[in-house]
Amino acid sequence: MSLKPVTILKNTLKRKNLSVMIGKVLVRFQESSPKKSHDDVQAWCQHHAQPYDVFLNSLDGALWAETQEVCKALKDTAQEKLKSLPIDMGGGGNYPLLYFFTRYIKAQTVVETGVAAGWSSQAILTALQKNGHNGHLYSSDFPYFRHENPEELVGYVVDEALKTDWSLFIDGDEHNLPKIAATVEQIDLFHYDSDKSYKGRSLATDLLSPKFYHKSIVIFDDIQDNAHFKDYVTDNEIPFKVFEFGGKYIGFIGVFLED
Repeated sequence: MSLKPVTILKNTLKRKNLSVMIGKVLVRFQESSPKKSHDDVQAWCQHHAQPYDVFLNSLDGALWAETQEVCKALKDTAQEKLKSLPIDMGGGGNYPLLYFFTRYIKAQTVVETGVAAGWSSQAILTALQKNGHNGHLYSSDFPYFRHENPEELVGYVVDEALKTDWSLFIDGDEHNLPKIAATVEQIDLFHYDSDKSYKGRSLATDLLSPKFYHKSIVIFDDIQDNAHFKDYVTDNEIPFKVFEFGGKYIGFIGVFLED
């Protein structure tokens, strides 16, 4: 037996990993969408998409310039840290968007799902530091169980000095999000980038939307994967924007949506 199956088996038996992994497999089988449905969502995203950088610059040009400078330094530092790992932890998504809005609204309570190497966490925590450490980040993740000691890889690029403003939960969204929802009174900024299934996204909105208020910002990554974001904003008549990034689409809900 090769190392990878042995590693997967060992990590499966830790904590709540087995139930989470079985759930992910079942959802994947249940939610295989026909090509037409996928094409419809893709077309909807393309129709509504606009450049995120133009939007951010229109809100605050000076902050957008700061964001680009800080995030370039973050990228350089993160890439240097990741060189020491023998595995590929993937890219960082649109972390400039998260840095910008954490700063722009002076967010006090930020919740994110999907940490991986920690690019988004580092961006948010850096913004919270710039805001005077007057805020806290709650992160939900599920480790890469294919790797040895996967818990140690979650948030790998996050600076130790920033972790005082951070609570990290690693038992999967279905276990983590109820704990976070019970901890926070309201959410200023929510970023979803974990389980990309319709069910996984619905779980997050069902649990956390009672914590949203009229000034909350809600950001969903990879909304082209299924119709969840489209249905969520349409069924609830919520103003929204769609941003294209790296050939994929980000769904944005917030108070700065006047055209």
